[in-house]
Amino acid sequence: MPNGQSNINPERTLIVYLSRTQNTKAVAEIIHKNIGGTLIALELEIPYPEHYQTTVNQVAEENRIGYLPSLKTKIDNIEKYDAVFIGFPTWGMQLPPPMKSFLNQYDLSGKTIVPFNTNGGYGIGSGFETVKQLCPNSTVLDGFSTKGGVERDGILYVMEGEKEKQVQAEVKRWLQKIKVVN
Repeated sequence: MPNGQSNINPERTLIVYLSRTQNTKAVAEIIHKNIGGTLIALELEIPYPEHYQTTVNQVAEENRIGYLPSLKTKIDNIEKYDAVFIGFPTWGMQLPPPMKSFLNQYDLSGKTIVPFNTNGGYGIGSGFETVKQLCPNSTVLDGFSTKGGVERDGILYVMEGEKEKQVQAEVKRWLQKIKVVN
């Protein structure tokens, strides 16, 4: 049983996330501990390069031309979910192309969409706004964002120790604020 009293049905809740340095994954796991649900990592048919700057350049070009990468992750019976949590890092101040692929591939009409984000300190950029644009027939709740690593500076995974405790408390407050848990 998840912590607290959930106002959503865990059986009908999907938490899908994209995570390069595992910070978004850590936030997804904190959400999962609080509400339950099905936790799924978004993976690509052709993963991004390990080299940071090569990935940055590739993503910038994908964003420029509107390219949507093919997803390895397949979600059966998307219609069984009422609530879909969507987690992603900020890439180039935008929603990452793989998450755009996900939102274009699945019909989330009539569902409650709950975005969450990690970023290198510059915020969410246009990420939450893009989620709203790509889910026009859904109810999009206020999102959660926290500072993760700064891969450009070699700071990768940061969700441990005091930072992890802080983010756990922030997530709990956010879930209460958007009335997902009491």
